[in-house]
Amino acid sequence: MKAIAQSRYGEPHDVLELRDVDRPEPGEHEVLVRVHASSVNPADRFELVGLPYVLRLVFGPARPKHPVRGRDVAGTVEAVGTGVTRWRRGAAVFGELTAGAFAEFVVAGEDEVAAAPAGLDLARAAAVPLAGVAALQGLRDAGGVRSGHRVLVNGASGGVGTFAVQIAKSLGAHVTGVCSGAGADLVASIGADEVVDYTREDFTRSGKRYDVVFDLVGSHAPAAYRRVLRRDGVYVCATGRPGGPLLGPLPYLLRVVLTSLRGRPRMRPFAAKTSREDLAALAELIESGQVRPVIDRTYALADTAAALARQGAGHARGKTVVTVAQTEPPTGS
Repeated sequence: MKAIAQSRYGEPHDVLELRDVDRPEPGEHEVLVRVHASSVNPADRFELVGLPYVLRLVFGPARPKHPVRGRDVAGTVEAVGTGVTRWRRGAAVFGELTAGAFAEFVVAGEDEVAAAPAGLDLARAAAVPLAGVAALQGLRDAGGVRSGHRVLVNGASGGVGTFAVQIAKSLGAHVTGVCSGAGADLVASIGADEVVDYTREDFTRSGKRYDVVFDLVGSHAPAAYRRVLRRDGVYVCATGRPGGPLLGPLPYLLRVVLTSLRGRPRMRPFAAKTSREDLAALAELIESGQVRPVIDRTYALADTAAALARQGAGHARGKTVVTVAQTEPPTGS
């Protein structure tokens, strides 16, 4: 099968290659997914370049343990392990994996995927898993967003941000989206009640107060975010800011933790967890018309390096999708 693989750390165009690799086989409680599409996330780039260095303790000290990148997947079940009862061949699924989705086939645990949203093509479904689950868990669980809350999403035009705006609205919140002027019309079109252009206005000095700030950027000091929160409010820090090459965002997250020791309002670092139940919840929101994936650009599998480079440059509005053109029959390797 064809896959985009790397044998060393580095920039996308330097280390990624379209290769022929062996097709994986599902274990007892796994499914083999024929990949229709994947999408690009900041995590893919961190693992691609091996930065911050501290993460190489997990990724592999000298080279990636998993040579094929790609966490989001949408496709159809090609084969199932002997212990799998939930899925049958041909089922349309989507989910978030550890790695391997920039390929024609990938193996997933039977609980790592959920039924793809009805009526949504698989290319768009591939944009949902990681970003959608992060937005849902960050707002609903970490933020405790409920009807009537005033919510600010910092980084509203990005992959997670476009989901966050829509999910906050589905929970009944009044939503303010912060983005550049280039993304303002998009953020307004997906339901934001107010849009702040950060190049023209510093929302931390506006005098407005919010119940929840969902931060995907880390553009201000933690103390500045406290100024815009109501006393019983909560700051949810889900930033993927690069930080330094050694520790990356960890020093910033530590500042959030230390600031939280001052008492209310609450300050919380946040990391999403893979959840089949939350994938199903997102599918319901999509099927009901309350949420739609926002696609910035679509690339072919052979152009995955360009997709990752665009994401790394910070130009994307919404999600960048990688579609996989099948070049082999199902029985190929």
